[in-house]
Amino acid sequence: MVDPNRVAAFFDRLAPRWDADMIRDDAVIGTILDNAQVRSGAHVLDVACGTGVLIPDYLARNVASVTAIDLSPEMARIAADKFRDAKNVTVLCGDAAGRDYERRFDCIVVYNAFPHFADPERLIEALSAQLNPGGTLTVAHGMSREQINRHHTGITEAVASDLMPAEELKAIFERYLTVTTALSDARMYQVAGKKE
Repeated sequence: MVDPNRVAAFFDRLAPRWDADMIRDDAVIGTILDNAQVRSGAHVLDVACGTGVLIPDYLARNVASVTAIDLSPEMARIAADKFRDAKNVTVLCGDAAGRDYERRFDCIVVYNAFPHFADPERLIEALSAQLNPGGTLTVAHGMSREQINRHHTGITEAVASDLMPAEELKAIFERYLTVTTALSDARMYQVAGKKE
């Protein structure tokens, strides 16, 4: 079972080289953010933000604010340092599902991180409660489910579990949201839902 303390320690060790090792597919990220309805004027919560890899993408869409949170103190520290001069970016460290935020959000994005959460349903339930009416929650990866699971081969189960099939995640989403996107193909994995 995924252990949050071990996840934080694992990503603390990776944080110093995270940006240098990052592989991006801008077209996939654009599709993910389109499906997540990240748009001008939106208030965004970036869950498991890492070093803030998607923050420039949100800002390029002219969002009103970005609240970014990561369990790893080192990841959060690097993200906060990178965006210290951005007045509309706040970086927090802690458990995204156990936090009381100062505002509700129009878009909540969990990108390239979902297998590192111990209780997926608890996360979806908690995050869906943080949405404004009409807001969207999305869980996405810039790789297919098979690629993600292969990528995590050899990592202890205390740090990552297999990424569940999109249909299984969709069933969890449907308990809290209206599903707007559910796909898993060779290039990406995404489930998104809207709060009515």
